[in-house]
Amino acid sequence: MDLDEIKQILELMREHDLAEFELERDSSKVKLRKQSTTPQFVAAAPSVPHVTYAPAPAVAPLPAGAGEPVLTSASEDVDLAIIKAPIVGTFYRSSEPGARPFADVGDQVRKGQVLCIIEAMKLMNEINAECDGEVVKVYVENGQAVQYGERLFAVKPA
Repeated sequence: MDLDEIKQILELMREHDLAEFELERDSSKVKLRKQSTTPQFVAAAPSVPHVTYAPAPAVAPLPAGAGEPVLTSASEDVDLAIIKAPIVGTFYRSSEPGARPFADVGDQVRKGQVLCIIEAMKLMNEINAECDGEVVKVYVENGQAVQYGERLFAVKPA
């Protein structure tokens, strides 16, 4: 294998965004590897010559009461109770299309009152108000997918 062939291989690696390339031909062997900015670990085992592992992402522990709506305080001009999504799913403001929303901006709500529904795996999960107060903000549009911990409502406690 000559220098021109190696240059062609390097160009192909760049072109196809390959991190590693290995070629064995007759009695010669070429192994090319790009330097990575992320740390990698290489382990050798009898059945597998080289295995590359990327470090696992850090996972934050779930807060206590993960099945209940998460209520936190925020300070925008006043103290607000922020109601967050307790599950991943589809957010619905009313029980059916065209119906009046469970809660809208300016509405007075009571603790335990249904604010919205999150559909997850064909199950409708009611999300309730955690305190008495006035709805001052709705963060999510009807029919939008929501993630765990995403803000749904801001309520000004009474």
